[in-house]
Formats: sequence, structure tokens, C-alpha cells
Amino acid sequence: MVHKNDIKILTEILDLDDIKVISHRLHEGIGIILQTESKKLDATCPKCGTKSHNLHQNHRHIVKDLPFGEKPVFLEINRRQFKCRKCQKPFSEYLDFVRKKRTYTKRLAHKTIQEVLENDIHSVASKGIVTTEEIERMLKDASEDLPNLKPLNLKRLGLDEIALIKGKGNYCAVLVDLDTSKLIAILSDVYDRLRLRTQEIIKKTLMEWGTKLLEQIKEVSIDLWRGYKNLVLELMPNAQVVADRFHVMTQINKELDTQRKREKRNIEDLIKKEKLAAKKYEYEEILLALKNSKYPLLKNEDNLNEEQANKLIQVKNVSPVLKVMHELKEKIRKIFNKTNDWYAGVFKLGMWLSRAKKYFPNSNNTIIRWYDEIIAYFDNGTNSGMVEGINNKLKLIKRSGYGFRNFENFRIRCLLNWHFIY
Repeated sequence: MVHKNDIKILTEILDLDDIKVISHRLHEGIGIILQTESKKLDATCPKCGTKSHNLHQNHRHIVKDLPFGEKPVFLEINRRQFKCRKCQKPFSEYLDFVRKKRTYTKRLAHKTIQEVLENDIHSVASKGIVTTEEIERMLKDASEDLPNLKPLNLKRLGLDEIALIKGKGNYCAVLVDLDTSKLIAILSDVYDRLRLRTQEIIKKTLMEWGTKLLEQIKEVSIDLWRGYKNLVLELMPNAQVVADRFHVMTQINKELDTQRKREKRNIEDLIKKEKLAAKKYEYEEILLALKNSKYPLLKNEDNLNEEQANKLIQVKNVSPVLKVMHELKEKIRKIFNKTNDWYAGVFKLGMWLSRAKKYFPNSNNTIIRWYDEIIAYFDNGTNSGMVEGINNKLKLIKRSGYGFRNFENFRIRCLLNWHFIY
């Protein structure tokens, strides 16, 4: 026998506005089934807004709700149909706790999405409450409920790319609001040999934002690719292009590492050709110092551990060229870190270029080509460090997102990580 007090308590526990429990039963192996009904005697016509008491027919079906402890909970609900006296057409009443044509409540979907964002689809689906197909549907529904992702107050924009499948040429473009540290858009299939497709797809998205929004952007941080620069110059008349300092340092490090490899190979060739034991021993000592020296040379000197610092000393003792190149690398890093105004940046970078021309010819030429954009960094310290941080998180999502069947699900998952309201 069902007691009124039990029903009242279950209604309070259920905690759904205008819904009351009228009966309950426990099915072994299935869970708790709560039969519910609306407290309202009328419904509002969605077309004309007229309230109707004229019940047309009942539509009872079962939806999943949040579990109670370890017990799954199912609601047997009645989405009634009324007939509008004004329109003379039937309509289904609106239930704010469950979407139309969905087999689960909104709060279960919300909780499930939270768990998916922290884990992955398969681990959440393995709990047996919702299926992978239902989770994908929840994610799609949630993406439709996202606030307008057009960045209305955007002042500083970051542009970059990440590989969807490493080594396969599949890339996606990443657009980031540098002031809010939020992902704005992630665009798939943006890569071809000349990166022309990248430019076209990003341009299409930017133009959808509208001229007014693009005109308010003040700075755009990019890697050293002219395609991005051309987009900014074409679409954002008031924006200063800022070449990302970390991409500049990447090129300098690459040139330093190329010299390290070159010297190592040269020493190895000399050892093979040398016949005098004493000379051969001398070359082997140099080779020993050069071995395992990549990270001591490329890593920030301030962050070296004791073993790496000792290795760096050994390298400098056997290679005057690597010694000067390492010192130049550290010098430009300090210029970026400690220079706070444009004028000083111009002076210091000019001095560095005059000294580095002999040792870093490729980097020297790149810096000269991008001189204005690199100097722009010293105005506000704008860089793509925030973009790189977001890229790292996107890569984690990609690795854990093996449950997603296509790019669109991956894109939704990424956007929800920054825009889903918990």
C-alpha cells in the first residue's frame, strides 16, 4: 500500500517544479520507477499563447533520471496533449525538465556532460546509465545551447593550428580570445601543401563575425606564416600583427641544434679517418662532450639541473661556435623576457642581429623579414603562450576522445570545455 507521506517525500526528493509522484515501484535488475504527473490542470498553446484545459489525449513514456545512490531511476511521465480552443489544433504540453523526443532528463544530461568533460565517453557509458549514442546526442544538444560564440568584446586574437592525426597532414585551426583565455573556434580540414585552404576556411569564419567586430580587434598573435598576416591586413584594419616570440625562439633553437648535429657528425668523421692514437683520443673526448647535449643547449639556462649544467660547460669547452650560439640564444630570450617598451626592444634586437648574423643566418633573415611584427611584441607582451596552453589541452581531449566518431563531436567536446556552464 502506498502511503501519502511516502509520496510526499518522494516528490520532494524528486525536486521537479510542478511535478508530483503518484506511485513508485522497484524492479530488480532495472531500478526505481516513479510514476509522475503534472500538478497543472492546463497548458499553454505554443502558437497563440492561449491557455487550454481541454485535454485531448495522454502520452505516457519512461525517461531516465539521476540515479538514487546506486539504483537507476526512471520517470514514467505523461506529456499530455491539449486542444487549443483558439487554434483548434492539438499540442503537447511543455515539460521543462526533459527535452522533446529525448529519453533522459535535462539534469541527467547535464551531469553526464560534466563527467564526459572530465573523462571520456566510453568510461561514462560503461556505468550503464546512458549509452554512447545518448551521450553524443547530449553533447550535440548542449552545443546548440551554448551562448553565441561570436566574441563580441574581442580585442586580442590568437591564431594557430594543431595536428588532428600526427604525421598525416590533418590539421585544425584554433582561434583563441587572448584576454579571456577561451577557445572561440576550432576549424577542421584546414591543411594543404601551401596552406591555402587554411587561409580560406579561417577567412570564411572571420567574415561571419562581421565588419564591426573585426574592426575592434587591436592585436593578433600569429606564428611566422604570411597567410595569417595577409588575413589580418585584409580583414582587421585596426589590428597590429604580433609575431609570436615562442615561434621565433623555436627557429633559433632549431638552427642551434642543426649546428650541434653538424659538429657531432664532423667529429665522428674525423675519428674514422684519424690514424694517430693521440689525435683520435682527442677527438673522442670532444665527441663525448657533444653527446647528449641537445637539451642542455636548448633548454632555458635558468632551468638546467646540475647534470645538464655540467654538460653545458663541457660543450662550451670543446666548441667555441656552440658556446657563442648558446650565449646568443640566451641573450635574445632575456631581451624578450625583460624588455617592456618598444624603443628599447628596437635597440636591443638590432644589436643582437648585428652579432648573430654570422651564427644564425636563417633566424637573422627571418627576424629581419618579420621585424615590425616581432617588435610589436614589446608593446604589450602579446604572444601565443595562451594559445599553446589551449592547444595542449585540446591534444589531451583528442587522446581521451577516442569515443568520438567524427570531428564534429570532437569540436563540440572542445568548445564545451570552455563554454559549458557547470
